[in-house]
Amino acid sequence: MRFGFHFLDFNLPDGPASYAPALRATAAAADEVGASWFTVMDHFFQMEQFRTAHDPMLEGWTTLGFLAAVTERVRLGTVVTGVTYRHPGLLAKIGTTLDVLSGGRAFMGIGAAWYEREHKALGVPYPPVAERFERLEEALRIIRQMWSEDEGPFEGRHYQLAETINVPATLSRPHPPIVIGGSGEKKTLRLVAQYADATNLIVADTDQAAHKLKVLRRHCEDVGRDYDSIEKTVMGPPSNPLEDVDGFLRLAETYAGMGVEHIHLRALTPDPAAHVTAFGEKVAPRLAEIG
Repeated sequence: MRFGFHFLDFNLPDGPASYAPALRATAAAADEVGASWFTVMDHFFQMEQFRTAHDPMLEGWTTLGFLAAVTERVRLGTVVTGVTYRHPGLLAKIGTTLDVLSGGRAFMGIGAAWYEREHKALGVPYPPVAERFERLEEALRIIRQMWSEDEGPFEGRHYQLAETINVPATLSRPHPPIVIGGSGEKKTLRLVAQYADATNLIVADTDQAAHKLKVLRRHCEDVGRDYDSIEKTVMGPPSNPLEDVDGFLRLAETYAGMGVEHIHLRALTPDPAAHVTAFGEKVAPRLAEIG
């Protein structure tokens, strides 16, 4: 069982001047303890179900560029970029840039977007959910085309590209992994089966995760995709694993038994670097034995 860390809370004791040092130290700690992912949110505002829209939030891809310069091994990405935030051709170029400058350590986390308030506040169009999923599918096709040798046009309902030139190409081969976040059974998991290299499930418990994976398997059968070729990842519990290491490891064993390969955890404040280091000392060696 592999693990990663998600840096989502910028409410640090010393304010904005501490963000860069905290990110640097936490990502370096993730590198040191063997994390496979280090991620940030791609939101304009902090999520209201977590804190408030007035709590601090940095722009995601700029933050990842900073992290590329201060890490060596961990793979970097967003969990996840909303398809409405950037034109997909530009997003593919941004992802390519991160992959090149990180030495081939980028992944593309993408989803249909959901945070209406931040869209309306900053004047970003927020179409109905059906259209957002249509745009997500077209974006996935565009990104895959730009990460291939096909430099031809793209003609979709929502996006039209005259040329899909992307130079330099990504260092990752055949391309950076595409991770679709979310657990919607009719649309999201179908798109995972069709286009993604990994799924990042957001579930309440192991029973729900098992159900979602069964749905994903059916979608794979429907579209002729090898179910085992998709990496299964899951967002870990919001609680601190260090408070009940044995309980967390039992949870990880259950996930591993259903085919989950990666569990993604919060880098907890007020000292996220110390939290990651402690996880590496107390949990990571035992977690590596699972699976």
